[in-house]
Amino acid sequence: MRVAIVFDSATGTTRAAAEAMAELVRKAGHECTVTPVRDVDPESVSNADALCVGSWCKGLFFVRQRATEETMDFIDHLDDLDGKPVAVFCTYKTAVGRMLVEMAARLESRGAHVTGSFKSRGPQAAAGFGDWVESLQSAPANG
Repeated sequence: MRVAIVFDSATGTTRAAAEAMAELVRKAGHECTVTPVRDVDPESVSNADALCVGSWCKGLFFVRQRATEETMDFIDHLDDLDGKPVAVFCTYKTAVGRMLVEMAARLESRGAHVTGSFKSRGPQAAAGFGDWVESLQSAPANG
């Protein structure tokens, strides 16, 4: 299975979390690309069997938590995801609010089947992400 992880990172924390997640994907025997949202090739997302989209959490301590504009613009410009399994993730310091719910809703509006939602306070893969990777074994491959 081919998995694309696309992320936005300001300080490197989200990039490191994405790389740690990719290691779990590869250890499970899948191919995985990890690409900053500003550099992603739309064709690589189309060719992937599963997608994981992440952002650092913008906001003011406990209010207005949201994904970056670049992340949401990326989602808005995706082709129809046609039921592709997708996970959302974020890195954060204090709270995430409805950030992951909003990312998932936007992806579902593009045709995704959002099957995972993860948050990490640091540069590691979020708890439970390995279970999402294992769930991909039963997901049908695209293409």
